[in-house]
Amino acid sequence: MAIVVTGAAGFIGFHVCQRLLARGERVIGVDSVNDYYDPALKEARLAQLAGGDAFLFHRADIATPECFDALRRHTDVTGIVHLAAQAGVRYSIDHPFAYVESNLVGHMRVLEYARGLSGLKSLVYASSSSVYGGNTKLPFSVDDRVDQPISLYAATKRADEALSYSYSHLYRIPQTGLRFFTVYGPWGRPDMALFSFTRAILNNEPIRVFNHGDMLRDFTYIDDIVSGVVAALDRPPVDEAGAPHRIFNLGNSTPEPLLGMIETLEEALGKKAEKILEPMQPGDVKETFADIEASRRELGFEPTVPISVGIPNFVAWYRAYHG
Repeated sequence: MAIVVTGAAGFIGFHVCQRLLARGERVIGVDSVNDYYDPALKEARLAQLAGGDAFLFHRADIATPECFDALRRHTDVTGIVHLAAQAGVRYSIDHPFAYVESNLVGHMRVLEYARGLSGLKSLVYASSSSVYGGNTKLPFSVDDRVDQPISLYAATKRADEALSYSYSHLYRIPQTGLRFFTVYGPWGRPDMALFSFTRAILNNEPIRVFNHGDMLRDFTYIDDIVSGVVAALDRPPVDEAGAPHRIFNLGNSTPEPLLGMIETLEEALGKKAEKILEPMQPGDVKETFADIEASRRELGFEPTVPISVGIPNFVAWYRAYHG
């Protein structure tokens, strides 16, 4: 038996592959290793996964049919963790069609691939807390309306949820959508605030702090996220009336002030940041806060790593990776 992980060279995908391999799974990774951010970091992640017979890698774009022509040769796939996507709220403003290709066309190709797998037991896919848009009710609940996305990225992720529901209803594919909240940790993405702030502070460069620092983020450590992803894979929804499809929040459920996060980072680095305070950027939201009661109840999800631990862990990795 095997599990396909799309986005295997990405931040979350890499860590999910590591966890699955550690528990003895055979993993088929898929990633285009594009240049949205430094491909060398993605290659370094892949190098960590290589070296054993349990991990097989396909360098391919999920938006192309050729990707799945190759995957269909593997006839023992029982699970899919679909994490490949074009990420980034701000990037979507200037590169809209990258999101249509990767997040919509790519998601549809994964669903069509899943429809042809007779032995598939569970499909888990990545959504995002961005789907909550400008919601002002906190914490964000999976029962909240999410029909007013304020970025193209969020709109594509909400569309993915709708597409997945329809395929679960039509073809009884057990699917679980996970709305991630500000994931951070070792091997993280360079376009995320923690990574870019760390790089700038160590290089004696100023950091840009949006909305003049008046923001709250539900920072969630990567190990906690991976535990939620694997739990969702292991506990597919029951095929009852409607559709075997569920959505969960995966967040720390403890939102932190952005300026407080920066103070924790400064302490870990032993160095103060020069801050440039700027207005809110288009597509951004002021606050994120996950209601995780359903995730606790159904998945046994329980985040354990606060930023006081997670940020020093990230800094230690950053220093080691960059020498």
